[in-house]
Amino acid sequence: MSILSLTATELAEKIKNKEVTVLEATEAVLKQIEEKEDTYNCYVTVDKEGALKRAEEVQKKIDEGTLSGPLAGVPVAIKDNMCTKGLLTTCSSKILGNFIPTFSSQAVINLEEAGAVIIGKTNMDEFAMGSTSETSAYGITKNPWNVENVPGGSSGGSAAAVAAGECFYALGSDTGGSIRQPAGYCGVVGLKPTYGAVSRYGLIAYGSSLDQIGPLCKSVKDCAVITDIISSKDTKDSTSVGLDYKLVDSLVDDVKGLKIGIPKDYLGEGLDSEVKDAILKAADVLKEKGAIVEEFDLSLVDYAIPAYYTIAAAEASSNLERFDGIKYGYRTAEFTDLHNMYKKTRSEGFGAEVKRRIMLGSFVLSSGYYDAYYLKALKVKALIKQEFDKAFSKYDVILGPVAPTTAPKIGSSLSDPIKMYLGDIYTISVNLCGLPGLCLPCGKDSNGLPIGLQLIGDCFKEDVLIRTAYTYEQARGEFLTPDQKAFAGKED
Repeated sequence: MSILSLTATELAEKIKNKEVTVLEATEAVLKQIEEKEDTYNCYVTVDKEGALKRAEEVQKKIDEGTLSGPLAGVPVAIKDNMCTKGLLTTCSSKILGNFIPTFSSQAVINLEEAGAVIIGKTNMDEFAMGSTSETSAYGITKNPWNVENVPGGSSGGSAAAVAAGECFYALGSDTGGSIRQPAGYCGVVGLKPTYGAVSRYGLIAYGSSLDQIGPLCKSVKDCAVITDIISSKDTKDSTSVGLDYKLVDSLVDDVKGLKIGIPKDYLGEGLDSEVKDAILKAADVLKEKGAIVEEFDLSLVDYAIPAYYTIAAAEASSNLERFDGIKYGYRTAEFTDLHNMYKKTRSEGFGAEVKRRIMLGSFVLSSGYYDAYYLKALKVKALIKQEFDKAFSKYDVILGPVAPTTAPKIGSSLSDPIKMYLGDIYTISVNLCGLPGLCLPCGKDSNGLPIGLQLIGDCFKEDVLIRTAYTYEQARGEFLTPDQKAFAGKED
């Protein structure tokens, strides 16, 4: 059996038992990248030299007994919007094409302290703006299930890398579904933690009130272990609170008496019939395991998309103001004065989707439109949170699809931005309300593409999500991507 067929926690156990070395695991991943990267384009940067050197350092610490954590020595990929000291960090944008940070994000530091080996930085939608990973300045990432389809976005590079065996797990960020939706499209597990559970220090901001870092991995157990490591209270991030319990304690196959609600609004018009059938079958599995499952009305869903894109664009227009060609990043070669340099640098450095959202954000924040759009969106956000509070007074978990369809064909969404935005209908409310959301595969459609099941919990109830997901995963059985099936059938 190939090393690459292992989950992150399985590999860590074999490293601990001296069945596999950290260097062997790292070399296996680098070989897979060498063979598959031209096809999938999961990475912007692969740090081969740094990864091999780090592997030897980590192995030495494991041998000495100074590193014994549950993920020590396991190779990981980092989404390219998280700062990594001394390693190119581009946000998949031309404007940051030469940016090498002098510090690392806190989530990355936590992983490194736990013995992680960073393989490189994964491709993404430029500045995390997109749902398909097609807006990157470094080319389109392709779905390992079918290279004619998108892997989802904006963390598509991270999800595809996990599915393709180009890393054992990855970090992504989720502003409106950017971990959960690509997890669903690529048939892997993804968790968007409660806002504040993971420090945002070093995460290059898109929407500061919405962004959250989380894992993409092969199993629910991996998901729990990774989140335990990256979650921490951080004095450098005033919104950071961490988690005061360990998610590994929730890896229990038991949902007896758990109340699960399915919003009727999530099963209506626009939802693909095959996706709907798979979601309801997953709900039946949990029902058979002892959960109480019922449908209910979750109002205001129709208002979530306009509220989200108004708020996200407004925050993006403010956050991206810093990229002006002065202190770091791309600067236009020819300009006449300071303002001309600003204009030309940003015009040449940003892609079309980023420009669209900056312009929209500047408009809704402008004099005369602030009250009509931005302030109204904030009021709608508060009303949506009230509806979820009502729902969680009755239910422990909300269950539904992660996206209306399986992964669309490359080019089909990008040509119609509104269609792309509507693809986030089931995920964005989670970010507006700061809730945790978990996605795991629950089947395939008639084209063989994976279908994602989304579980939503109340704030800081990740433990309930992990228990529910783990119970379903045990009943569902193994779910291998095409590349994982190939790995399982061969020896290293």
